[in-house]
Amino acid sequence: MIKLFSLKQQKKEEESAGGTKGSSKKASAAQLRIQKDINELNLPKTCEIDFSDQDDLLNFKLVICPDEGFYKGGKFVFSFKVGQGYPHDPPKVKCETMVYHPNIDLEGNVCLNILREDWKPVLTINSIIYGLQYLFLVSICGNESVKGEECEDSCAFPKSCFICDQPEGKVGVETRKKWCRRKNTLHPEDLVGV
Repeated sequence: MIKLFSLKQQKKEEESAGGTKGSSKKASAAQLRIQKDINELNLPKTCEIDFSDQDDLLNFKLVICPDEGFYKGGKFVFSFKVGQGYPHDPPKVKCETMVYHPNIDLEGNVCLNILREDWKPVLTINSIIYGLQYLFLVSICGNESVKGEECEDSCAFPKSCFICDQPEGKVGVETRKKWCRRKNTLHPEDLVGV
């Protein structure tokens, strides 16, 4: 688990190093809340967080490596950008790994209700991480929660792209194979002829 200094400890260190109270920066509500969320993180074993800049807690990456289901063996990277309106506004989450998934479009936009209309300030980064992980563990075929009608408008996927709307058998399997070969991730060379 990542050990992060609390903002209070950092402030005390700055003051003891010669800074004055007037010159020290005040932490925003978003910074205080994200600090709390990170300290309370309870990551599943299939998830890992990467803070490229330890001083910037508002921008980080999440790596999900499912250990079961259709996406087993894949490595999916999500970037989080937490705005100053957090926790009243949800963080912006994008999938950096191209993947064939009914809840992730070609630009990496994630269709997850808690990142849009169902966002509430009581939800945490932990809630989002578990929501993202759940997307990769759910069986796509026959799952009522990912039918084309539900996400088609907000995620810019035509209804025909959804595996669960394809007839069982060869068509759905061939479409899925085309998009998900090589450790269940899509690479630029796979787009040729699609």
